[in-house]
Amino acid sequence: MDGTGAADGPGGRRITRSTCCYCGVGCGVLIHSERIAQGERITGVEGDPEHPANFGRLCSKGRTLADSARSLHGRALWPELRGRRQDARRPVDWALALDTVAERLAGIVERHGPDAVAFYISGQLLTEDYYVFNKLAKGLLGTNNIDTNSRLCMSSAVTGYKLAFGADGPPTCYEDLEHAKTVLFAGSNAAYAHPVLFRRLEEAKARDPDVRWIVVDPRRTDTAAMADLHLAIQPGTDVALFNGMLHHLVWEGLLDEAFIAAYTTGFPELKQLLRDYTPRMSAEICGVPVQDLVAAAEWFGRSPAALSLYCMGLNQSAHGTDKNLALIHLHLATRQLGRSGAGPFSLTGQPNAMGGREVGGMATMLAAHREIGDDAHRAEVEALWKLAPGSLSPRPGLAAVELFEALHSGKVKAVWIACTNPVHSMPDIGRVREALQRAEYVVVQEAFADTDTVPYADALLPASTWGEKDGTVTNSERRISRVRAAVAAPGQARPDWWIAREVARRIEARLAAPGAAPLFEADAPATIFDEHRALTVGRDLDIGGLDYLRLESDGPQQWPFPAAAAQGQARRYADGVFATADGRARFHATPYKPVAEPTSARYPLRLLTGRLRDQWHGMSRTGRVPELFAHSPEPGLRMHPDDAARRGLKIGELVRVSSKRGELVLPLELSDEVGSGTVFAAMHWSGQHLSSGGINEVSQPAVDARSRQPELKHAAVRVEKAGLGWHLLAARRGDVLALRTAVQPLLKECGYAGLSLHAEADAPEGVAWLVLRAAAAEAMPADWLAALDAALALAAGPDTPDVLEYRDMRRGLLKRVAWRSDAGDSFIDGLLWSGAQPGGESLLRSALGGGAWRGPRLAAFSATAEVARDPVVCVCRQVTESAIRAEVRNGADVPALKQRLGCGTVCGSCVPQLTRLAREAASA
Repeated sequence: MDGTGAADGPGGRRITRSTCCYCGVGCGVLIHSERIAQGERITGVEGDPEHPANFGRLCSKGRTLADSARSLHGRALWPELRGRRQDARRPVDWALALDTVAERLAGIVERHGPDAVAFYISGQLLTEDYYVFNKLAKGLLGTNNIDTNSRLCMSSAVTGYKLAFGADGPPTCYEDLEHAKTVLFAGSNAAYAHPVLFRRLEEAKARDPDVRWIVVDPRRTDTAAMADLHLAIQPGTDVALFNGMLHHLVWEGLLDEAFIAAYTTGFPELKQLLRDYTPRMSAEICGVPVQDLVAAAEWFGRSPAALSLYCMGLNQSAHGTDKNLALIHLHLATRQLGRSGAGPFSLTGQPNAMGGREVGGMATMLAAHREIGDDAHRAEVEALWKLAPGSLSPRPGLAAVELFEALHSGKVKAVWIACTNPVHSMPDIGRVREALQRAEYVVVQEAFADTDTVPYADALLPASTWGEKDGTVTNSERRISRVRAAVAAPGQARPDWWIAREVARRIEARLAAPGAAPLFEADAPATIFDEHRALTVGRDLDIGGLDYLRLESDGPQQWPFPAAAAQGQARRYADGVFATADGRARFHATPYKPVAEPTSARYPLRLLTGRLRDQWHGMSRTGRVPELFAHSPEPGLRMHPDDAARRGLKIGELVRVSSKRGELVLPLELSDEVGSGTVFAAMHWSGQHLSSGGINEVSQPAVDARSRQPELKHAAVRVEKAGLGWHLLAARRGDVLALRTAVQPLLKECGYAGLSLHAEADAPEGVAWLVLRAAAAEAMPADWLAALDAALALAAGPDTPDVLEYRDMRRGLLKRVAWRSDAGDSFIDGLLWSGAQPGGESLLRSALGGGAWRGPRLAAFSATAEVARDPVVCVCRQVTESAIRAEVRNGADVPALKQRLGCGTVCGSCVPQLTRLAREAASA
């Protein structure tokens, strides 16, 4: 490859070195692209064997990135403006769009002051994008009302690190995964959320069977199923658990007393608190056996190297900061940090949550880990940005939940949302919808035009996305990687930094004081990065020694990387000197507090949320890839079988989930991975694939008092039969994203509707199956059915001779099947089944199987036995659960499954489930 990270091949083919756009692991990728008559297109992706985060590995999501980028259906391709709120948006050119947005925002600032405008941005932006937005809000407009969806996932980890160590940023690195002898997973289903790192952990454990895994999680996830010790605590009791473990360490003399005395403060006060947290009392609070709590403490305290990996289960809580601190206390008290294989390691959920923190792209911080309330820190940024003294606001801005509350109340008049979908991801989304409806002006900057937030936009600004952008990201181990464009952005889409800069320049021309230095002269990602790194010099995250040239020649680098350094620092605080004023780490009293919303007679169940293996966030990207639906094809609510039996609920039945804030309908799944009294739903399903906005219809907006992170993991809910008397199953084979675009507007009118995509083996590119399941209190009106027929081209009539129909008006039953012929054989091409009871599943299974229809076509209308779905476990090799169970019954272990079926041999994301299935058979 040349110095730009790209290499040309024959026939217009090209390979571009870049970084994956999903989780915070920050995997390197090689993007394959080619020139075609219409321009350029991405044709494939593979792991970069030279990238130190993944060494060529990719998970199921990363492997299918090219599939997510091929179709333009659903992309935002040109700017759109709305004249009045009730008007439809119309396409315009960039000049008018930029002028209009700048004029509207500047006018609001002039009338109401700078804090009447807010920005809500994303951990999926590149660092350079983040930097320009931050400078626009804080430097030009003078408001700190700029927050990010990283507030929803990482702010408690940030606050915990700052309170304990004096500065943000994990003190660990990925090499520690190989060197740890005890690994404590806390609120992290790493097998699903960070699968490439999990592969490294699996290999380290295979090399050294003495390595012990402890998993703290209310659910028996695939990660928990592989653990040596699973502490299935009651939701929200993490602080009690960690305090009880530390109590045991104190009692048994397993502390590093010399380190505590020389390098920390606050331990005597914490020790006083710990007296109340005996292992027995803590175990009773947590609902785990006391011997298991003691075993966890012993393994941790006596380990040569203990590493903790934690994620949303700790952070997304009204007590998230205390949970982070209580875990960090275990490391400080035993000096399990600053050396190989040891340390508290917060795993970021988004590709550039860390980069956003570096540039100060949140409402409660300034650039380069500076504090908004610190006069000297503000003066430093003012000098570097050439602002007049006193230009930066000393008031912290509004964090995410407060930002939308202020929009709801009218305190904030306008919001600019970029690269995120708050109408799906924020808690209590009914109130978020109301806030956006009440706002005076809403700007949405987005690559995808079909997200839940786009309908509220007065201005839609089309942004480029992965494979089309240049810049940098920082992963969970503080490693900065280049992101490179493999193809040009489609239509009129533009880079996020460019859009923000162009609006900023127009506002600057109107609002800036005469003679003020221009703020937005940087005209390329490299020059923006140079501005950013200049702000870091002398700070704890100093990257004065890094620029694009260094990243091109030496590859991804960790910070800190000051000017005189030969390389970045892998581990922090090895010398015991911390980033506090006196150089000492801080212990803090962390009393256990109950969850923010306890259960009650009316809402007796605890709702947990989490991830699916093959989907990511709101599915704007992964939801475009049929193969990624195979493992979990439909939304659902998981409930313990005993709880379902007590309520008279059956698997597959539609149930209504209600909280104090809202409700939604979901199909019921039965699973003993959740304890009695607890239910679970995945976070990913949004209005793109559901009639509702997803599980955040019922989540609670309570926030942590210090980190301002909302409680997204726990809510008190009620579950009951949905009582919907009309059901529909429809499916169509074709250009699946075009079909989805046509059907989506119809979903919200149903009591329940769920869309899923299904791949078909050997089908032409872009051809797959779209499946719609819907239900309502009574039969949907004729115009809705006509619109569905039009969207799916399933209406029976003289113009569609290959559509057969059966109607029973007395029973309200409609069956319709579309056919295609190929080489003399008949194949099902679509179907629709509606009536008082669900039906048509066996015919759907036959259609999705792709085989030719045997027998007369009219036989498709016959009543057939419903068949249970056979879940796909290995997406890469399309290996089903039944095939795996059959081999396991014959004595196959995981290596034998890999050899016989090929599962687990490509990306490895299914290996934890293979291990669980093999262990279940062995224990049985």
